[in-house]
Amino acid sequence: MLFGRYVVFFPLAEQEKEPKFWNTWAQRTLKNALTLETLNRNTAKNLILFLGDGMGVPTVTAARILKGQLNGQSGEETQLEMDKFPFVSLAKTYNTNAQVPDSAGTATAYLCGVKANEGTVGVSAAAVRSQCNTTEGNEVTSILKWAKEAGKSVGIVTTTRVNHATPSASYAHSVDRDWYSDNEMPADALKDGCKDIARQLFENIPNIDVVMGGGRKYMFPKNTSDVEYPGVAKHSGTRKDGRNLVQEWIDKMRNKRGHYVWNKKQLLSLNPTSVDYLLGLFEPADLPYNLERNTETDPSLTEMVEVAIKILRKNPKGFYLLVEGGRIDHGHHEGKAKQALHETVEMDRAIGQASLMTSIHDTMTIVTADHSHVFNFGGYTVRGNTIFGLAPMMSDVDQKPFTSIIYGNGPGYKLVNGGRENVSTVDYQDSNYQAQAAVPLSMETHGGEDVAVFAKGPLAHLLHGVHEQNYIPHVMAYAACIGQNREHCFTSSGSAVLRPVLSSMATLLTVTRILC
Repeated sequence: MLFGRYVVFFPLAEQEKEPKFWNTWAQRTLKNALTLETLNRNTAKNLILFLGDGMGVPTVTAARILKGQLNGQSGEETQLEMDKFPFVSLAKTYNTNAQVPDSAGTATAYLCGVKANEGTVGVSAAAVRSQCNTTEGNEVTSILKWAKEAGKSVGIVTTTRVNHATPSASYAHSVDRDWYSDNEMPADALKDGCKDIARQLFENIPNIDVVMGGGRKYMFPKNTSDVEYPGVAKHSGTRKDGRNLVQEWIDKMRNKRGHYVWNKKQLLSLNPTSVDYLLGLFEPADLPYNLERNTETDPSLTEMVEVAIKILRKNPKGFYLLVEGGRIDHGHHEGKAKQALHETVEMDRAIGQASLMTSIHDTMTIVTADHSHVFNFGGYTVRGNTIFGLAPMMSDVDQKPFTSIIYGNGPGYKLVNGGRENVSTVDYQDSNYQAQAAVPLSMETHGGEDVAVFAKGPLAHLLHGVHEQNYIPHVMAYAACIGQNREHCFTSSGSAVLRPVLSSMATLLTVTRILC
């Protein structure tokens, strides 16, 4: 446990000294694993994809330890909600033109089923970044659109801007991920007819049922003062075309039970049973880190997910929901491991909330990442060492202490008097401490290794082994009988092959009739 900046190590539990403890635990795990021999071949009525942006395997492990330590435990033995998923595989994350990928090309892969170039969203690899005239004819559609066309309700929840790389691949076709509004686009692209991403959010796929995140300023005319930060220029509207996309949405949804909210109080005061469409824009740009969130005005990812599911699940045909823990990535880029890991723990809470509100019998849930980061932890730390603490040894080269967490590159590279900074002279427990890095960069980079894919629910066993990242939406579509994966759902006579799942009420009525 941590008191101030000192570490109190957890003593080895007496039970852990006994072989019986470990054998019993393993046998219990084996018994649970054997139940998976009966595969879930139901049709997935609902689909949920949790995307931890930048959540590589080292981040998952470190977040697991942090979660346990926040609960007063040693940490290593803790289970994340995603750890409880029965099927785990690996996804290869490279872009078509990049060994180490970015979030745009990867989003196109795991949402549209097609690998693409870095920096582009919703277009194939035939499109060239920033070249507007390569867009037309190279558009690819997403699983969100496939679900909407199948009659399902669809939603997007993110802690970044709703027009950031990950969510935008759900609805946009843009050769440049940075074209947030027309203000960020070059004149020739506008002249050639390319649309900014914010505009595409409202025009490409009519009536997306739920959209929540940040990015308010990209929806309002240039210099329009922000409702939450009046008079702060950097938060004012950016649009050059004079359009107020939010007001246009409000007008369109006026008689469709649509609601626009911009703070937590408004969000949580809604009665989901009377809301069919929801647009929630809680910040001008990205939402704040969870550690810095104003809990009175800013909703957590978990709170947004709960409201989203309550609205979407009313559809008898089911729903598709994309949830992004987007600021995991930002924390790592800034070298702020504490921010990144707390963002991961919060996303895990949201996964737990979604699990409470859905059933593995009719809901396929996948948790994965778009890419990793050059983040890791080591140094032979002892059991229970705070994840943000020091390694239990000095460097045998410069005779200085070092933190267990370290980055391969990034802003944490610092020289003091020609040598590595002595971390004992700074507050390495601070939320915004930038962990030491081997190579100096203003922003830390992505990592290129495979990422984990956790899966549960109908046909989750199809996510196994090592696959290309673009395989993910194909599995989800197959499980739900949407998109191009429908033929297997019916026999030649037109009857269903995959088993639909009766609702709990229908099941109860059936049993009642049998008993009577």
